[in-house]
Amino acid sequence: MKLFLCSHFSSVGSLIKEEIENKKVAFIPTASLREGYIGYVGSARKLFKKLGAIVTEIDISTEAYSTIQSVFENADVIYFTGGNSFFLMDQLRKTGADGLLKKELENGKLMIGESAGAIICAPSIQYIEQMDEKPEDYSQEDDAGLDLIDFYVLPHYLTAPFKKVTEKIMTEFSDLNLCPINNRQGIVIDGEGSKVICKD
Repeated sequence: MKLFLCSHFSSVGSLIKEEIENKKVAFIPTASLREGYIGYVGSARKLFKKLGAIVTEIDISTEAYSTIQSVFENADVIYFTGGNSFFLMDQLRKTGADGLLKKELENGKLMIGESAGAIICAPSIQYIEQMDEKPEDYSQEDDAGLDLIDFYVLPHYLTAPFKKVTEKIMTEFSDLNLCPINNRQGIVIDGEGSKVICKD
């Protein structure tokens, strides 16, 4: 399985530019749709464009299953922006896009997860509730994540405006296998395990 997980994609995406250059990217902004600040979505679009990626943008909360399937199948890379982890996970499970994503990952495609997109890869997303408010219309019975990794990404570690909340999560969930990363770091996961890489 190939994953690249980060806090802030536009800051670190160039670390994996050979995986992105001139590739077809499914760009999923769904997590950001209910957020106030979404500057990171525009900066991610810019970086993909700079790297010559062919981007197809799709909101999984409004598209038909067949459309999501077709976009995922045609992409080389599937990218999830930051935003609200609970809203994103709810939409993935509601639409069946979670199953489609896992199938494409099994076929060797790269998934890039930024912030919320990284958090959802964990076995559960319950640990992030202090950072991401659970939407009132959240429809799942539990807080299960995609369970693609055996650790829990904690993005924006000690960076504004998340300094206090990330410290609190580190303390309160010390029994979890938390992996804190700042905005200049990314986690590369491939067949050989996982490693944190850093932008100078």
